[in-house]
Amino acid sequence: MFTRPDDLTEHQIRAELAASWSFRAETLSYLPVGFGAHHWRAADGSGRQLFLLVHDLPQMLLSRLDTAQAAFGRLETALGCALSLRTSANLDFVIPPIPADSGKVVRRLTERYSLAACPYLTDCEPTHEGDFAAADRPAVVRLLTELHAARPALAPQLCDFALQNADGLRTAIESTGEPWRTGRYGERARALLAEHASGVTALMAAYGELAAQVRSSPERYVVTHGEPDPRNVLKTPAGFVLVDWDFVQLAPPERDLWDLAETDAAVLAAYTEATGAVIDPHALALFRMWYDLSEIAGYIELFRCEHEDTEDSAESWQNLAHFLRPTERWPRLRPPAR
Repeated sequence: MFTRPDDLTEHQIRAELAASWSFRAETLSYLPVGFGAHHWRAADGSGRQLFLLVHDLPQMLLSRLDTAQAAFGRLETALGCALSLRTSANLDFVIPPIPADSGKVVRRLTERYSLAACPYLTDCEPTHEGDFAAADRPAVVRLLTELHAARPALAPQLCDFALQNADGLRTAIESTGEPWRTGRYGERARALLAEHASGVTALMAAYGELAAQVRSSPERYVVTHGEPDPRNVLKTPAGFVLVDWDFVQLAPPERDLWDLAETDAAVLAAYTEATGAVIDPHALALFRMWYDLSEIAGYIELFRCEHEDTEDSAESWQNLAHFLRPTERWPRLRPPAR
């Protein structure tokens, strides 16, 4: 996130680091990187550095019936699985959180926020801005084949194919006839959703049909990262590493392949050659749909509520405008019959 939270102090972070990790931070620097959690770099007097992940738990809710405690539980399972991938499955390219003194991989900072601490990687860089360089893609496929073959002692959650905030998105579509006086982007978001409401409804229906088909083959499920994109695959002197394990799940392998295949379909043949797994084109389409709908639902939820005019809001609006073009991004869709 680009904007640091104004309801969380550095004192709270320092205190939790000292109490739970026995780490006494002399400096804390906010890092405007990523777009799913807040990040800080912490350094102690000896020069040891940590990369801190602070998750806004209400932003991780899956539905209106979900709770921050349930979101924290999912995060704890996901980050615990990442640690298990490193320790029990011996995957050196997995960069998991550092356990607290209690052994827990994540702690509650407040009712709203959680804290996890990872190694700070000093000699690394994103693989490529926006996309993988062609020379890097074989190495990324190798990482995924190793990950998908892993059997960690602590298994991740099973993918249930649920769309995040689907109920809120349906409610938002129904409310486009009334103004959204919620902030700078409220009315813009309402107008854009009203324009594309039939396309979004058709996309949700198509997703439901595909999900029923893909979930019927659980024997294909493997450990998946969820977002092995250039922001999360980093180059280090020792090779490529995978970071950001918030959404690791047992799921069809296409969950990790669809985005790579958007740029270079040859990665699918390379994956099949390495694993023997036949790629399911329906699963590729399913997870691309899931991503589009999750982005739309999340940003619509943001703008339908009171929001501040921040750099994060501006970025969110740009992202919504990109994804909320269902008939353009999915030209074979047809609106449902009335």
